[in-house]
This record gives sequence, C-alpha cells and structure tokens, in this order.
Amino acid sequence: MLKERFSVIYSISGSRGEASKKAKDICIEQTVEFPEELITDSLIRNHIFGRVESFHKKDKNTYTARISYNVEVSGFELVQFLNLIFGNISIKPGIRLEGLELPPSLLKIFKGPRFGRSGLRRLLGIKKRPLLCTAVKPLGLDSKRLADLAYQFALGGIDIIKDDHGITNQCFSPFEERVRLCAKAVQKANEKTGKSCIYAASINAPADEIMERARLAKGYGAGGLLISPGLVGFDTMRRIADDDSISLPIICHPGLLGTYVISERNGISHYALFGQIARLSGADAMIFPNYGGRFSFTKEECLSIAKGAAVRMGKIKPIFPCPGGGMSLSRVEEMLSLYGREVIFLIGGGLFTHSTNLIENCKYFSELVSNIPARR
Repeated sequence: MLKERFSVIYSISGSRGEASKKAKDICIEQTVEFPEELITDSLIRNHIFGRVESFHKKDKNTYTARISYNVEVSGFELVQFLNLIFGNISIKPGIRLEGLELPPSLLKIFKGPRFGRSGLRRLLGIKKRPLLCTAVKPLGLDSKRLADLAYQFALGGIDIIKDDHGITNQCFSPFEERVRLCAKAVQKANEKTGKSCIYAASINAPADEIMERARLAKGYGAGGLLISPGLVGFDTMRRIADDDSISLPIICHPGLLGTYVISERNGISHYALFGQIARLSGADAMIFPNYGGRFSFTKEECLSIAKGAAVRMGKIKPIFPCPGGGMSLSRVEEMLSLYGREVIFLIGGGLFTHSTNLIENCKYFSELVSNIPARR
C-alpha cells in the first residue's frame, strides 16, 4: 500500500469543541464508517483512517480543518474519489468542502480537460481576446428556427453557440434533427466568414443514451458538447472527455449543482466545485451565474471560480470560466476589467435586446470585447 496522502480543506461550523469533534468524525465517517474503538488493525488505523493534519479558527463560529486521506482509498477512480472527499458528510450540517490539495500520484490518474484554454483557443483560431458564447433559445422553437438563430450568431462573430440547457429531445426540436440543422447552419456561416465558430450540442440524456448522442453530435458536425454533470454525473462527463473517438470540447453547465454552493456553512465551495472538480472531470469551460445578474453569486465567489479554473494541478489543464446568467452588453467593460482575457463571456437574451438586428448585435459584442483593454 502506498503511504502517500492527499488533503481536503473543510470549513466546520460550531464551537471549538464541536468543530474538533466533527473533524475527527469526518476522518472515520469518510473512510471506515465503523466504530473506531473496535478497529485494532494497525494498517487500517495508520493508513486507512482520515487524519486531521491541521485545525485552526477561521471566524467566530467556524474552524478550518485540513484532513488527509491515503491515495489508495480513492481507488484511483473519480466516483470513489468524490465519495471519499464528501460522500456521507454531505448529509451532515455545518461541513463545507473548501478545496483540494492533490499529489502527482493522484493527479496523473485523471486526464482532465482534453483541450483546456490553449486547446480551445487553437480550435477557434483566437490567440488573446476573451471568447464569445451564446445559446440558441428559447425552449419551444422548432429545429429550423433554432438553426436560423445559430446561423445569425455565427455570421455575427460568436465563437461558441450552445444549445440552451433545457433543449434536449423534445417533440418540437428532436435531438438528431436539431443537431444536424444547427451544425450545418454554423458550418455554412463559417464558410462565409472564414472563422471557426463551433456549435456545442446538449447531450444531457438518459444514461443508456448519452454516449450515443455524443457520437451522433460529432457525426453531424457539432464542434463541442454541453454537459450538465449535476444531471448526468461527473464521471459520465469524465468518460466522454476521455473518449478519443469523440474528442470534442466540453462546456459544463451548473444545472442541479446550485445547492452545493449557495450555503456558506454547508456543501462545496465555488472554487472547489466549479473550478477543481469540474477540471478533474474533463470540462474545458465552466458556466456559472455572473454576479449582479438574476442569481445570487457574489463577485468574490465568481473570482474564486476563475481561480479554481486555473490553479496549478499537475498536468491538469486550466479551463475557461464562463460567466453568464443575466449578462448584458452594457457590462462587458466591467467584466473585462474583472476577469481579464482568459474568460468566455456568455450572453443569451441580452443579445436580442440591443437592437432588432441580431447579426449586428453580435458584431457589436465582438467589437466591445476586442476594443476594450482587459485587466490582464
């Protein structure tokens, strides 16, 4: 058995005594889940148990605990890794996973994003400026009308055109028909503009269909995939990212993951979930609600996602943060100042409100991003 360990940082609520007790409980609950006093095997006690490496006060009623686990307990599989770091204790109140500290022996097991920032830039032929993204919507339009929107977006200079996350395989826009038409529309626009815009098809589907939809999307000419791991599973996203026969960039959507992050005292931090875990699971870009929009994320939380998307993690590539959710053209300068150039700006409904000419609105979006100096 390897003796190498990795660490997880937790915030634990309560008095010092209560928090200390919870930290010790995590060490047992997340590993053996068995009465500690009944375990006499020295190998289990010395190597399998979690171990509190440090414990200190964070604020009035919160303590920070750094707890280490033997890398072997992860099984070197993403599913068990996630179970180990936050499985049973996710059910207990007052415990929040803040971040991961992973050694090379564990990091080398996960391939992470296939493209990452640099690969996605090469694919799109964009060296420096932020990337532009939008979504075909609203839900209820038929496939031909969605494809027409995709065509206009691509003509206007959008880089990534994704399905809206709720558009899947409904009667008014069947999956194969929509993907075929939207991919063809973007290809047609690219032939006119000389650009390399990609269409990212939503493949959120039943477990026995998702791999086939990924392959169908690639076959019809989709240049990327939209996946919601909260719906289909993080390891499902990882499997698709690792599949050489698919080999498409993955745009990760946060649907169903919100309850992990909205509490300051429970769940998983924005930094760890949308940054570190998304990267380990193969995302090339992570969509999240921008601050000041129709969701409750703060500026600090959004910046922590951008940090988690780029923090050094061995060979795991940095990915793009992709703020959206109520973004408007009037906020582009502000967003550039905050996030810098290594970002994907996602504007959906806001592209329709600038004027009645959608293509010109997209061109204006592109000009804004290209002409305003970024912070970095």
